Amino acid sequence: MRILIVEDEVRLAATLAALLRRHGYTADICHNGVDGLDSAASGIYDLLVLDAMLPGMDGFSLLRHLRDGGSALPVLMLTARSDVSDRVRGLDCGADYYLTKPFEPTELLACIRSLLRRGGDHRSDDGLAFGDLRLEQGTFLLTCGERSVRLSRREYDLMELLMRSGKIIVTKEQLLLKVWGYDSEAEDNNVEVYVSFLRRKLSHLHSQVHIKTIRLVGYCLEVAE
Repeated sequence: MRILIVEDEVRLAATLAALLRRHGYTADICHNGVDGLDSAASGIYDLLVLDAMLPGMDGFSLLRHLRDGGSALPVLMLTARSDVSDRVRGLDCGADYYLTKPFEPTELLACIRSLLRRGGDHRSDDGLAFGDLRLEQGTFLLTCGERSVRLSRREYDLMELLMRSGKIIVTKEQLLLKVWGYDSEAEDNNVEVYVSFLRRKLSHLHSQVHIKTIRLVGYCLEVAE
Protein backbone atom coordinates (compact mmCIF):
# COMPACT_ATOMS: atom_id res chain seq x y z
CA MET A 1 0.00 0.00 0.00
CA ARG A 2 1.39 3.39 -0.99
CA ILE A 3 0.72 6.40 1.25
CA LEU A 4 1.42 10.05 0.44
CA ILE A 5 2.45 12.38 3.27
CA VAL A 6 1.98 16.10 2.57
CA GLU A 7 3.69 17.85 5.49
CA ASP A 8 5.96 20.91 5.49
CA GLU A 9 7.73 20.06 8.75
CA VAL A 10 10.65 18.10 7.33
CA ARG A 11 11.52 16.22 10.52
CA LEU A 12 7.92 15.24 11.25
CA ALA A 13 7.39 14.10 7.66
CA ALA A 14 10.49 11.90 7.87
CA THR A 15 9.33 10.48 11.22
CA LEU A 16 5.90 9.66 9.80
CA ALA A 17 7.40 8.02 6.72
CA ALA A 18 9.74 5.90 8.86
CA LEU A 19 6.82 4.82 11.08
CA LEU A 20 4.72 3.78 8.09
CA ARG A 21 7.59 1.92 6.43
CA ARG A 22 8.26 -0.04 9.63
CA HIS A 23 4.68 -1.26 9.44
CA GLY A 24 4.89 -2.44 5.84
CA TYR A 25 3.64 0.59 3.93
CA THR A 26 5.35 2.49 1.13
CA ALA A 27 5.51 6.19 2.01
CA ASP A 28 6.30 9.21 -0.17
CA ILE A 29 6.63 12.82 1.00
CA CYS A 30 5.72 16.25 -0.39
CA HIS A 31 6.56 19.42 1.53
CA ASN A 32 4.17 21.89 -0.14
CA GLY A 33 0.56 21.97 -1.25
CA VAL A 34 1.13 22.44 -4.97
CA ASP A 35 3.36 19.37 -5.33
CA GLY A 36 1.08 17.54 -2.91
CA LEU A 37 -1.99 18.08 -5.07
CA ASP A 38 -0.14 16.97 -8.20
CA SER A 39 1.02 13.77 -6.51
CA ALA A 40 -2.31 13.05 -4.78
CA ALA A 41 -4.16 13.40 -8.10
CA SER A 42 -1.82 10.96 -9.86
CA GLY A 43 -3.93 7.95 -8.88
CA ILE A 44 -1.04 5.88 -7.54
CA TYR A 45 -1.73 6.35 -3.83
CA ASP A 46 -4.02 4.42 -1.50
CA LEU A 47 -4.21 7.09 1.21
CA LEU A 48 -3.21 10.71 1.84
CA VAL A 49 -1.93 12.05 5.18
CA LEU A 50 -2.43 15.79 4.87
CA ASP A 51 -1.34 18.77 6.97
CA ALA A 52 -3.63 21.82 7.04
CA MET A 53 -1.02 24.60 6.96
CA LEU A 54 1.22 24.24 3.93
CA PRO A 55 3.27 26.59 1.71
CA GLY A 56 1.99 27.16 -1.81
CA MET A 57 -1.52 25.85 -1.12
CA ASP A 58 -3.08 25.04 2.24
CA GLY A 59 -4.41 21.58 2.98
CA PHE A 60 -8.06 22.65 2.87
CA SER A 61 -7.66 24.07 -0.65
CA LEU A 62 -5.71 21.00 -1.74
CA LEU A 63 -8.50 18.77 -0.49
CA ARG A 64 -11.22 20.79 -2.22
CA HIS A 65 -9.34 20.64 -5.53
CA LEU A 66 -8.84 16.89 -5.08
CA ARG A 67 -12.54 16.23 -4.40
CA ASP A 68 -13.70 18.61 -7.14
CA GLY A 69 -11.57 16.56 -9.53
CA GLY A 70 -13.53 13.43 -8.60
CA SER A 71 -10.88 11.77 -6.44
CA ALA A 72 -12.15 9.37 -3.75
CA LEU A 73 -8.68 8.94 -2.23
CA PRO A 74 -9.01 8.38 1.56
CA VAL A 75 -7.64 11.45 3.38
CA LEU A 76 -6.43 11.70 6.97
CA MET A 77 -5.85 15.31 8.00
CA LEU A 78 -3.09 15.53 10.57
CA THR A 79 -2.64 19.03 11.95
CA ALA A 80 -2.01 21.18 15.01
CA ARG A 81 -5.20 23.15 14.30
CA SER A 82 -7.55 21.65 16.88
CA ASP A 83 -10.41 24.18 16.94
CA VAL A 84 -13.83 22.71 16.27
CA SER A 85 -14.26 25.12 13.34
CA ASP A 86 -11.06 23.78 11.74
CA ARG A 87 -12.16 20.16 12.18
CA VAL A 88 -15.55 20.95 10.68
CA ARG A 89 -13.89 22.77 7.78
CA GLY A 90 -11.60 19.82 7.11
CA LEU A 91 -14.46 17.32 7.12
CA ASP A 92 -16.61 19.59 4.95
CA CYS A 93 -13.77 19.84 2.43
CA GLY A 94 -13.77 16.06 2.12
CA ALA A 95 -11.43 14.67 4.79
CA ASP A 96 -12.30 11.18 6.00
CA TYR A 97 -10.72 11.68 9.42
CA TYR A 98 -9.16 14.57 11.35
CA LEU A 99 -6.36 13.83 13.82
CA THR A 100 -4.67 16.60 15.81
CA LYS A 101 -1.02 16.95 16.78
CA PRO A 102 0.52 15.74 18.99
CA PHE A 103 -0.73 12.24 18.24
CA GLU A 104 -0.06 8.72 19.43
CA PRO A 105 1.56 6.54 16.72
CA THR A 106 -0.75 3.65 17.60
CA GLU A 107 -3.81 5.85 17.06
CA LEU A 108 -2.45 7.11 13.75
CA LEU A 109 -1.82 3.55 12.53
CA ALA A 110 -5.31 2.48 13.67
CA CYS A 111 -6.86 5.39 11.73
CA ILE A 112 -4.86 4.43 8.64
CA ARG A 113 -5.93 0.78 8.86
CA SER A 114 -9.56 1.86 9.23
CA LEU A 115 -9.44 4.21 6.25
CA LEU A 116 -7.70 1.62 4.07
CA ARG A 117 -10.35 -0.96 4.94
CA ARG A 118 -13.04 1.49 3.86
CA GLY A 119 -11.11 2.07 0.63
CA GLY A 120 -10.99 -1.64 -0.19
CA ASP A 121 -7.95 -2.93 1.68
CA HIS A 122 -8.45 -6.66 2.42
CA ARG A 123 -5.66 -7.10 4.93
CA SER A 124 -6.25 -8.31 8.44
CA ASP A 125 -3.85 -8.00 11.35
CA ASP A 126 -2.51 -11.42 10.32
CA GLY A 127 -1.78 -10.49 6.72
CA LEU A 128 -3.26 -10.72 3.26
CA ALA A 129 -4.56 -14.04 1.90
CA PHE A 130 -5.23 -15.41 -1.58
CA GLY A 131 -5.66 -19.09 -2.44
CA ASP A 132 -3.17 -21.07 -0.35
CA LEU A 133 -0.92 -18.02 0.13
CA ARG A 134 -0.59 -15.60 3.03
CA LEU A 135 1.47 -12.41 2.84
CA GLU A 136 2.61 -11.13 6.23
CA GLN A 137 2.66 -7.35 6.46
CA GLY A 138 5.29 -6.87 9.17
CA THR A 139 7.80 -9.57 8.23
CA PHE A 140 7.52 -9.59 4.40
CA LEU A 141 7.02 -13.36 4.60
CA LEU A 142 5.08 -15.14 1.87
CA THR A 143 3.72 -18.39 3.29
CA CYS A 144 2.12 -21.50 1.83
CA GLY A 145 1.34 -24.23 4.36
CA GLU A 146 4.52 -25.00 6.28
CA ARG A 147 6.80 -23.30 3.75
CA SER A 148 7.68 -19.61 3.66
CA VAL A 149 10.03 -17.22 1.86
CA ARG A 150 10.99 -13.66 2.69
CA LEU A 151 10.36 -11.12 -0.05
CA SER A 152 12.34 -8.03 -0.89
CA ARG A 153 10.54 -4.69 -0.54
CA ARG A 154 9.84 -4.49 -4.26
CA GLU A 155 8.67 -8.11 -4.43
CA TYR A 156 6.41 -7.52 -1.45
CA ASP A 157 4.79 -4.43 -2.99
CA LEU A 158 4.22 -6.20 -6.29
CA MET A 159 2.85 -9.36 -4.67
CA GLU A 160 0.58 -7.34 -2.40
CA LEU A 161 -0.94 -5.51 -5.35
CA LEU A 162 -1.49 -8.76 -7.27
CA MET A 163 -3.06 -10.47 -4.25
CA ARG A 164 -5.35 -7.54 -3.55
CA SER A 165 -6.43 -7.53 -7.21
CA GLY A 166 -6.81 -11.32 -7.35
CA LYS A 167 -8.26 -12.40 -10.69
CA ILE A 168 -8.56 -8.81 -11.89
CA ILE A 169 -5.88 -7.93 -14.44
CA VAL A 170 -3.27 -5.42 -13.27
CA THR A 171 -1.60 -3.62 -16.16
CA LYS A 172 2.15 -3.10 -16.35
CA GLU A 173 1.53 0.64 -16.18
CA GLN A 174 -0.38 0.23 -12.92
CA LEU A 175 2.39 -1.91 -11.47
CA LEU A 176 5.03 0.63 -12.47
CA LEU A 177 3.09 3.50 -10.90
CA LYS A 178 2.08 1.69 -7.71
CA VAL A 179 5.30 -0.23 -7.03
CA TRP A 180 8.05 1.96 -8.54
CA GLY A 181 6.37 5.35 -8.16
CA TYR A 182 5.29 8.30 -10.26
CA ASP A 183 8.77 9.71 -10.89
CA SER A 184 10.56 6.41 -11.45
CA GLU A 185 12.44 5.67 -14.66
CA ALA A 186 11.60 1.95 -14.39
CA GLU A 187 10.29 0.28 -17.56
CA ASP A 188 8.26 -2.79 -18.49
CA ASN A 189 11.28 -5.09 -18.26
CA ASN A 190 11.67 -4.15 -14.58
CA VAL A 191 8.18 -5.51 -13.96
CA GLU A 192 8.99 -8.67 -15.93
CA VAL A 193 12.15 -9.29 -13.91
CA TYR A 194 10.35 -9.03 -10.57
CA VAL A 195 7.44 -11.15 -11.79
CA SER A 196 9.99 -13.84 -12.65
CA PHE A 197 11.47 -13.56 -9.13
CA LEU A 198 8.02 -14.06 -7.63
CA ARG A 199 7.25 -17.01 -9.90
CA ARG A 200 10.39 -18.78 -8.67
CA LYS A 201 9.36 -18.22 -5.08
CA LEU A 202 5.83 -19.49 -5.75
CA SER A 203 7.36 -22.60 -7.29
CA HIS A 204 9.59 -23.05 -4.24
CA LEU A 205 6.53 -22.80 -1.99
CA HIS A 206 4.68 -25.43 -4.08
CA SER A 207 1.75 -23.01 -4.19
CA GLN A 208 -1.35 -23.60 -6.30
CA VAL A 209 -1.37 -19.86 -7.05
CA HIS A 210 0.25 -18.76 -10.31
CA ILE A 211 0.95 -15.38 -11.89
CA LYS A 212 -0.77 -15.41 -15.26
CA THR A 213 0.53 -13.21 -18.07
CA ILE A 214 -2.11 -11.45 -20.15
CA ARG A 215 -0.18 -10.72 -23.33
CA LEU A 216 0.34 -7.02 -24.08
CA VAL A 217 -1.75 -6.08 -21.02
CA GLY A 218 -0.44 -7.22 -17.65
CA TYR A 219 -0.85 -9.88 -14.99
CA CYS A 220 -3.34 -11.50 -12.66
CA LEU A 221 -3.36 -14.36 -10.19
CA GLU A 222 -5.02 -17.71 -10.78
CA VAL A 223 -5.39 -20.83 -8.67
CA ALA A 224 -4.64 -24.16 -10.33
CA GLU A 225 -7.47 -26.66 -10.16
